[in-house]
Amino acid sequence: MITSKNNPLVKETATLKDKKGRKLLGSFLVEGRKMAEECLLSGMTIEKIFVREGVELGLPVDEKKIVVVSEDVLRQLSDEKTPQGVVCRVKIPTRPLCAPKGNCLFLDGVADPGNLGAIIRTANAAGYEEIYLTKECTDPYSPKSVRASMSGIFFTKLYCAEREEILSMLKNAGVALIVADMGGENVFHFAPNTPFALVIGNEANGVSATVKEAADKTIRIPMRSSQESLNAAVAAGVSMYLLAKEKFL
Repeated sequence: MITSKNNPLVKETATLKDKKGRKLLGSFLVEGRKMAEECLLSGMTIEKIFVREGVELGLPVDEKKIVVVSEDVLRQLSDEKTPQGVVCRVKIPTRPLCAPKGNCLFLDGVADPGNLGAIIRTANAAGYEEIYLTKECTDPYSPKSVRASMSGIFFTKLYCAEREEILSMLKNAGVALIVADMGGENVFHFAPNTPFALVIGNEANGVSATVKEAADKTIRIPMRSSQESLNAAVAAGVSMYLLAKEKFL
């Protein structure tokens, strides 16, 4: 059992709570037994599982990957106020930019990790398997984003690239860009042609001018005049389901 916070493996793994550490090591943190179980089911590579002394893991994992640690050490690794007793170190998938197999998401500068995680969660639920993120987006592998994704991050394919690269790839693949914007047509009256990419922009500034200019269609969610806008994750969720409603009828 590891009891020292200064243990080299512990110190290295704790750096994954920060973007710099994740970029350097190419790994991210997953907390809790349930998330660990779903991570295993997804086929992602778990490098190490840190388990607090006395906690029963009960998962089909190579024993060489299990590291028993004291409560203090687990707190050092955890990003939560109340650690759940299990922290996994997981390899970040590396994927070359490629065209989607179906309808997809294009996130143009989503900045809040909670919003990003919630969008990934809904995308997985609604069947948007590929998610393209511009470099201006927050890190989808931050602890807060991973937590908010509720395992969605394991079952969707994330691609992070320059805005122009994503636009070029989608256009060359014949994927229509549907931008969510207050100046668009009522999404309840809109019937998309497939395949399409639903574009969600930055919480404060919306979709970039470059992507707006490339849009094939623009949609909006109608709302009362007393409300100016919706939360980005809520707007994304409503739009995702309405645009894909045929598959759920």
